[in-house]
Amino acid sequence: MCVNQEDNELEILEIIQYFVETLNRYFGSVCELDLIFHFHQTYYILDEILIAGELQESSKTTVHRQIDAQDSLVEAAKEKENTVSYIIA
Repeated sequence: MCVNQEDNELEILEIIQYFVETLNRYFGSVCELDLIFHFHQTYYILDEILIAGELQESSKTTVHRQIDAQDSLVEAAKEKENTVSYIIA
């Protein structure tokens, strides 16, 4: 873990804990395979929490709502894609 001299190391550890708790909620019980096979979702969750190395959102409820909204959009896009490809075929 790289931390600048002026950064608070305990704050960084809290951010890592917050990220892991968010991953646990999303994946159930997160493991390395979840991170490997679902890296797009993992990066999206990280982007919701951090921007440019700084904590963006500290509210777990807000982050969970954003993640759920993103999942809904992805599912709607997949359904629409399947419908259009079915009509063309």
